[in-house]
Amino acid sequence: MTDRTQSPVGASASTGTAPRYWTTRRRDQLAAYLFITPQLIGTIVFVLIPLGLVGWYSLHEWNVLADTFDFVGGENYQALLDDPKLPGVLAATGIFSVGLVILNLGLALLLAVLLNQKLRGTIVFRTIFFSPVVVSLVAWTIVWNFLLQDNGGINGLLDAIGIAGPNWLRGEGTAMAAVVVVQVIKNVGLNMVLFLAALQGVPADLYEAAKMDGASRWRQFRAITVPMISPTILLTSIITVVGALQVFAQIAVLTQGGPGTSTTVLVYYLYQQAFQFHHFGYGATLSVLLFGIVLLLTVVQWQMRRKWVFHES
Repeated sequence: MTDRTQSPVGASASTGTAPRYWTTRRRDQLAAYLFITPQLIGTIVFVLIPLGLVGWYSLHEWNVLADTFDFVGGENYQALLDDPKLPGVLAATGIFSVGLVILNLGLALLLAVLLNQKLRGTIVFRTIFFSPVVVSLVAWTIVWNFLLQDNGGINGLLDAIGIAGPNWLRGEGTAMAAVVVVQVIKNVGLNMVLFLAALQGVPADLYEAAKMDGASRWRQFRAITVPMISPTILLTSIITVVGALQVFAQIAVLTQGGPGTSTTVLVYYLYQQAFQFHHFGYGATLSVLLFGIVLLLTVVQWQMRRKWVFHES
């Protein structure tokens, strides 16, 4: 007489039947792979393969007009080291990036703190400051190009109060500042929203305890607000730095790299070499340089999180 209390596993073993292949665990694993497959394919096709091709092109001299593609080894990298314009281009890139990051993060945090107050009209002002983010970048830049002309709207307003405004986009001392300000106004709303979300996640009990201890508002900001939102500060810093190093449309529309080369940043210089002068191999080499700079700065910021991000200490 068979034992009716025997387990199903034991029954399968005694009868010699194989266990089911599609177990619950394997079905879950298959579902997970199916979900990540589109993203994985997109990363391979649109990120990894182009990166590999850029590295390959940087070792060649590719003349599209003459239909030649010659292997030159490290000649493009030697030309990079010998390029007399590159130091000025890197300096302009650094000035633009530093100015943009400082102004963008500082203004975004200030607006977030002000708009986090429980006052009338804050929702309206949040919408106003965020609205430039959703405006087309080219349309935004074209409008500002008209406003910043010598006889444009900005100088018209200054002339109304008796101030003679400069030619903002043609002066070496004002062109870079104008481009930075236009870009800050365009994207400050995005970081503001991120900071607002972080501020609303700070426990109110911490502020109440600080008030009972007699801490001033500035002391509360330094000791509570900044440490608690430091992960968001790290995120916005990385995003803003990467975006600053990739700026192109603003330079192309507003200044075309001028006056002289004062606003010729690395991406615009890359565009000139590859698509205006048809030095595609050297343009690819500049792309490798840009990738290295972005990667280096991102890694440095990520490693520094242990020192100034509250939750990583």
